[in-house]
Amino acid sequence: MLKTWVKKQEDVQREWKIIDAKGKSLGRLASATANLLIGKNKPDYTPHVMGGDFVVVLNSNQVRLTGKKWTQKKYYKHSRFVGSLKEKRAKDIPSCELIKQAVGGMLPKNTHRPRALKRLKIFEGAEHSYKDKKPVPFVI
Repeated sequence: MLKTWVKKQEDVQREWKIIDAKGKSLGRLASATANLLIGKNKPDYTPHVMGGDFVVVLNSNQVRLTGKKWTQKKYYKHSRFVGSLKEKRAKDIPSCELIKQAVGGMLPKNTHRPRALKRLKIFEGAEHSYKDKKPVPFVI
């Protein structure tokens, strides 16, 4: 009889990946980052186990939005009180928050999402504080 191997949380080995966002489209960058955070790039991916890696995104201020999205794309925020709907344009939001919101929207809507977002580190410049972790470059 053949046994089926199921990945457990203690079997997870996390790596550090580094992504350069310079000139990359926001959506493509977010989907690739979400896949790394979930762990879908690994051959032993299991949906109920958070087996994703740590991801460091550099040059977030040079991310690209196509068309007129910088001025026309709106982000809404509501506190569920009457009349509290706020809207901001993409140009008014810091680039780190744009990337974090885009990646968060592509993660599964369950209890794993906040833990996955804690493993996402975003920097506006080319310098980061995780050099001692020896992150491996990841090309999109």
